[in-house]
Amino acid sequence: MKPSLAKGTRDFTSLEVSRRKYIINILQKNFELFGFQPLETPSFENLSTLTGKYGEEGDRLIFKILNSSINEAKEDKKVLMQNDFQKALDKPFSSENLTDKALRYDLTVPFARFVAMNHGKLTFPYKRYQIQPVWRADRPQKGRFREFYQCDADVVGSESLWQEVDLVQLYLKSFAELKVSVTIHINNRKILSGLAEYAGITDKLIEFTVALDKLDKIGKDGVVKELLERNISQESIDKLDFLFTQSNDALENLLQLKEKFAGNETGLKGVEELEFVLTQSVNLGVDIQNLVFDITLARGLDYYTGAIFEVKADEAQMGSIGGGGRYDNLTEVFGVKNVPGIGISFGLDRIYLVMEELNLFPEDATSNVEYLFANFGGEETLEALKLIVRLREKGISAELYPESSKINKQFTYAEKKGIKNLVFLGEEEIKNKTVTYKNLEAGEQKTVSLEEFLG
Repeated sequence: MKPSLAKGTRDFTSLEVSRRKYIINILQKNFELFGFQPLETPSFENLSTLTGKYGEEGDRLIFKILNSSINEAKEDKKVLMQNDFQKALDKPFSSENLTDKALRYDLTVPFARFVAMNHGKLTFPYKRYQIQPVWRADRPQKGRFREFYQCDADVVGSESLWQEVDLVQLYLKSFAELKVSVTIHINNRKILSGLAEYAGITDKLIEFTVALDKLDKIGKDGVVKELLERNISQESIDKLDFLFTQSNDALENLLQLKEKFAGNETGLKGVEELEFVLTQSVNLGVDIQNLVFDITLARGLDYYTGAIFEVKADEAQMGSIGGGGRYDNLTEVFGVKNVPGIGISFGLDRIYLVMEELNLFPEDATSNVEYLFANFGGEETLEALKLIVRLREKGISAELYPESSKINKQFTYAEKKGIKNLVFLGEEEIKNKTVTYKNLEAGEQKTVSLEEFLG
């Protein structure tokens, strides 16, 4: 049988792993610099923990785990004993006797579950960061995988809008260090609720936001078509037509909204919150060109209640490479009220693709071996290993070629692995307490004293 990868998954070579670690190290450093503490949660959760948090479309993308134990599937005990799994598979996956667990869809809902379970032990505001893989049964395409990493930073236990301002700073500082030029698109869920109220479709808020969030993918005509298919009237759609002709001036757009939201308390509250975040970010030195008020940004997740963020690379076509928002009611579904939260996520896999496309990885982002010692056999091999031990004690990477092969073969090995230096410790060098090494990048060969070599 010819081996193959599961669709939407990837292997990572040593180069790719090193580059991914480079990104993660920068993000982790900044998370901790901003006061966030690490957390890890299980790769799978109870299905009831995840469903109903991501909207209708999101729920369809959750990877459900089929129960394999007879004890977990009591009602289907006979079916499973007969190994007739097809009968089990033909039943609805929502049936708890078939599946009551699922791979995590994101890191936010498991985090909310953790907070609900441990709220009596946590110090609020509680700030955590999490860097782990998530899974979605999505259609694989460029920048979209079924298994991918999220790098999240969340704050719970505070309603302060200064948290939004601080997360804008975290985004911009991190991407600046990665040398990725970005624009942060920002909106507010209360503005979207206000728009639904303005158009008389409050009962269709979810359908409205899910369709609107697809504007950059399917265009105005596609959004209008989907709204009509979701039983939203043409009259309501006409009232919302101004959404598709926004100017580049955020303040002008907000002023227009204030006029339309006269007497609309929810909508006006959203405008007020958005103005605060934009104004204070600028007061802290953020270039307004890096922040875009995007009135059509919805992000399609049911749990957002306030600010919504989406980050896009300026110099690459990659969709969003980060996103997040405020979710003030998420822990209520787990029986814990009054724990407001806000968080952002960095899309590691898409950031990697952008940096690769733009050639932004520095040379030291790879972890190549510094020295390969040629193997001459006999006493020389033991002396080489003694020297390798001393190098490793100094934190310098070194290895011995395992066999006493022809020197050309050892050269080829070093070049293919990207090893920087090939070391020759032969009988003459051992006798004179010297070391001969060749820098394979520069092509230069030197013989130095043992003391000089060890620094």
